[in-house]
Amino acid sequence: MNEAGIDISCHVPKRVDQYLKDEWDYVITVCDQANETCPLFLGKVKHRLHKGFEDPSNATGPEEFIMGEFRRIRDLIMNEFRKFYEENLKI
Repeated sequence: MNEAGIDISCHVPKRVDQYLKDEWDYVITVCDQANETCPLFLGKVKHRLHKGFEDPSNATGPEEFIMGEFRRIRDLIMNEFRKFYEENLKI
């Protein structure tokens, strides 16, 4: 992510339970097969969307190839969400 100019070095995973009482406009799953296999988020959500992407952690081969897969998926996600923002959220 740092390569893309995004610093996530201070971020830590959080339990989804802490967000169940909040109200959300969108919950968007992004992992491959997540629409079929991820647990349902039971919080208050206006719009549930799924945008599936391959899981780069499943890539095998030389380190250069694996890193290339992480970069490729990162860029696909970034482009898809930029498009989503432009078409649905930007005022």
